[in-house]
Amino acid sequence: MSDILLVTGASGHFGRRVIDYLLNTLDVAPERVVATTRKPENLADLSERGVEVRAADFDDANTLAAAFSGTDRALLISTDALDRPGHRLAQHRAAVAAAQAAGLQHVVYTSMPKPEHSPLLFAPDHAGTEQALEQSALPGWTVLRNHWYFENLFMSMPSILASGQWFSAAGNGRIAHIARDDLARAAATTLANGGDGKNVYTLSGAQAFTTEEIAQHVSTATGAPIQVVHVPLDALVQGMVEAGLPEPMVRIFASFDSNTAAGGVTEVTNDYQRIIGREPLAFDAWLQANAAALSGK
Repeated sequence: MSDILLVTGASGHFGRRVIDYLLNTLDVAPERVVATTRKPENLADLSERGVEVRAADFDDANTLAAAFSGTDRALLISTDALDRPGHRLAQHRAAVAAAQAAGLQHVVYTSMPKPEHSPLLFAPDHAGTEQALEQSALPGWTVLRNHWYFENLFMSMPSILASGQWFSAAGNGRIAHIARDDLARAAATTLANGGDGKNVYTLSGAQAFTTEEIAQHVSTATGAPIQVVHVPLDALVQGMVEAGLPEPMVRIFASFDSNTAAGGVTEVTNDYQRIIGREPLAFDAWLQANAAALSGK
């Protein structure tokens, strides 16, 4: 194949791993890869390897037109504008329009499970982007509905382990976490070898766990006990605000629990295996490798 492959958000953790898989696992020639970022200087190492690095600002349509020019397939990694619900959707729509105008044959997008009617506050960004792809004139697209990363636990688990308490409004809802690295591999594979057509995949871990079960697995891996304390959503929000977090972000964080309680991230599928040909990394294996980091050590 000689398609030119574009990866947006290439300086982020996810984008970096995608490009690593393209170059080092899938043996894509560097001259076939275009990496975009707001700060090209952060990707000097990729330039040295022969990857073309281009500036792209999702708030500037002119940079998007130049970034997408001459490419064939693109991975659109959802942007990080979580604190501005709706703004991210405008960014994504601009990217889809730029891809269409540049004549791309296929766009791969990193979405979330069940974005329609989800209580998660930024879910409309994903649902709207999927709709933009469906309504576009692009010959093909693939939506990867990525479950939450195991790595998301790094944001909360050190303080939970330090206090021994996990305040949760998720009820008995389950989460089918998956490793970020596995999702990056699936994205790279889909971008490089994903074929054509219009497809939606939900990429989950092999099991879905309740908050109590996650706590038990973490405790076993770290040796530290965790007591799950179930609280109403309003109490969870109040507690985080009193801890000093800004309320707009608190409400987004709390809506993760609402989404979990509503069953938004419980679905276990074999879509990852369909793309990669093997099972994703198991939760306990990931915990074994990351126990020290979860404890803040």
